[in-house]
Amino acid sequence: MLLGPIGVLGGTFDPIHYGHLQPALELLEALSLAEIRFIPCGIPAHRASPLVTAEQRLELVHLATASQPGFVVDDRELRRAGPSYMVDTLTSLRMDFNGTPLCLIIGTDVFQELHTWYRWRDLIELTHIVVMQRPGVFKPIPPLLEKFVAPRLTRDALELHQRISGSILFYPVTQLDISATQIRAMLACGQSPHHLLPEDTLACIRDRALYQSTYTYYHSKPC
Repeated sequence: MLLGPIGVLGGTFDPIHYGHLQPALELLEALSLAEIRFIPCGIPAHRASPLVTAEQRLELVHLATASQPGFVVDDRELRRAGPSYMVDTLTSLRMDFNGTPLCLIIGTDVFQELHTWYRWRDLIELTHIVVMQRPGVFKPIPPLLEKFVAPRLTRDALELHQRISGSILFYPVTQLDISATQIRAMLACGQSPHHLLPEDTLACIRDRALYQSTYTYYHSKPC
């Protein structure tokens, strides 16, 4: 058994950037997590499929996380057929880490849409939920989610260690003003997102000419 909860950070990572990495590092340290598992989405259930392959996105995540102890890349969603539902991913993780607390890490905007997820009420039986907040910014919780959160809300990070699931923690992190859409557009226009993602990741994107022809897909204005 690992010493501490496992953080679970899913996403398309299209591509991964410092806006993913910096908050993850803060949570790894602040919540004394044993590790954070970056789980690239295979087939997104809530958005259009990325224009680069899942295998290419997985490679970029490997490069971006390789130098940071405690960051682990998990490809289970790519190995599973069909849409990538988080409840299935957490069920699989629970089978692998039966007695270890899990902490699903999501941003505030994603949390606002949690009630639209497949079998969303079942998530809390499998994991804790850690909602990353921008310091000093509060967004009202939709009424349906508010009823769901109220009996499970905690302000004590130690609870994440004491039980394997069931708590919801809102935690302030540094949220950098970086988006994957912005990076894709810059790459398609021949601009350099040098300070927005790790150098090894950017080098791989350039070597494989990823995102160079995607600008018109995301935007209607010329570069």
